[in-house]
Amino acid sequence: MPDTMRGVYTNLTEIRRKVFREVARVCYEAGALEGHAALDFIDACFEELPYTILPGDVATYRESVFLERAVITERIRLAMGLPLQDLDRPTHVSEGLHGAAAAVRHYQPPLINIIKFACNACKDNVFEVTDACQGCLAHPCREICPKGAISFVNKRAYIDQEKCVKCGLCLKTCPYHAIYHHERPCAEACGMHAIGSDEHGRADIDYERCVSCGQCLVNCPFGAIADKSQIGQVIWAIMHSEEVIAIVAPAFVGQFGGKGNVGKLREAFKQLGFSGVEEVAIGADLCTVEEAEDFMEEVPGKLPFMGTSCCPAWSVMAKTEFPEHADCISMALTPMVLTARMVRSQHPGAKIVFVGPCSAKKLEAMRTSVRSEVDFVLTFEEMAGMMDAREIDYLALHDDNKSDFAVASADGRGFAIAGGVANAVVNVIRSKDPDREVRTVGAEGLDECRQMMKDAVKGKYPGYLLEGMACPGGCIAGPGTLQPINKSRAQVRAYAKRSPHKVAVENEYRALLHDLEREDDGK
Repeated sequence: MPDTMRGVYTNLTEIRRKVFREVARVCYEAGALEGHAALDFIDACFEELPYTILPGDVATYRESVFLERAVITERIRLAMGLPLQDLDRPTHVSEGLHGAAAAVRHYQPPLINIIKFACNACKDNVFEVTDACQGCLAHPCREICPKGAISFVNKRAYIDQEKCVKCGLCLKTCPYHAIYHHERPCAEACGMHAIGSDEHGRADIDYERCVSCGQCLVNCPFGAIADKSQIGQVIWAIMHSEEVIAIVAPAFVGQFGGKGNVGKLREAFKQLGFSGVEEVAIGADLCTVEEAEDFMEEVPGKLPFMGTSCCPAWSVMAKTEFPEHADCISMALTPMVLTARMVRSQHPGAKIVFVGPCSAKKLEAMRTSVRSEVDFVLTFEEMAGMMDAREIDYLALHDDNKSDFAVASADGRGFAIAGGVANAVVNVIRSKDPDREVRTVGAEGLDECRQMMKDAVKGKYPGYLLEGMACPGGCIAGPGTLQPINKSRAQVRAYAKRSPHKVAVENEYRALLHDLEREDDGK
């Protein structure tokens, strides 16, 4: 799965950040107003935002400034949780905003959206001969083609696309590597194979298959794919003097700069208007204990293997594509949900905002089959936009030098890295039963996860714990992250080592596990 642009600050990165920053700025300014006055203010500001973000009359990124602003307009709408505009009638940037302002938790589907006129209509699954072809005497590409799709024109190989069956044998056989396989970047990144082409050759999502992992949106070089946000709703809750508490995913370390500066993070969230902030690694510890107990009780006696539960995209894929083995995926509540329930038990009237790297968490929070207790979900990139809007220089903030959050274990903090979940569960099992051998296998990316499930169903992994991660590298590679994966991995590991606790059972909050309601969330 490609991830060539991750960690590289491109024009697309700059556009996304500007949109989040300007939308957040307007919402903060509107928060000082009441009722319709605030909405009218936003209406007027949003009409100007495309020109604020892209001033002047000369195109910077695309063939015309008008197209650039049209794309920016759609991104502004999605950043407010609004649907894409109908292009066959006149509309305003803020059309539908009043309804979005009233929506507390739910998105109007779909979550992941393709801005069609921003799509480059890339070639998808096409084999073509490049200028590297030498017209060699052997013609191995022609000889091996099972459909006779290759001929020679002007001493150079030519592929008849009508006959080509995309087997790729010609590519493997050419001694000059002169045949290239074109794949649409977003489709290549999609482990669900949910992206095809519409009648105009533009990318199209099959929402029956899509699990909202978000890998397509970070791998589209034209910025044609974006997910919806709740930036406005979070800011309005803050500005209306509600108690708003952030819970931050274990992948937060280093995302805003520094090396796990927890005091600075606390101060940044305070300046944004949050009432408090907690570490979701606490919930990861609770999830670890629950999964370990379930594994010890059910595998292999009741279940042939068990898959982890914390990644919603992997969990949905496994249960959807392997329904006869859906019960083999852990029913433990995810770290996000467990942390939110812990916070809710202490602050029953608060609004709870999960801040993390993941698009799929936005859908997990709004499922009706489980009470997640999460009111809003923001990515790290969206949160960075809020910081920019308030001109918060994260690294320049005062560090209160207090102890870290309510202290999670090193294993809980390691959930963000591929392999970390399985490692945490195994360590708990060993602490309870030192003589028990626990074998594990992990997969990164949904294609690998699918193959892992196929192998497990065939009996290749009897009694194993399966860790699935939709994003290659784990949560540190989620679509809402801000920094290179390798750098983030190192910083998360360094932060984990600072914990005085190694294993999840050492967490002082473990007693809460039995007080938090356990129920089947239908993941």
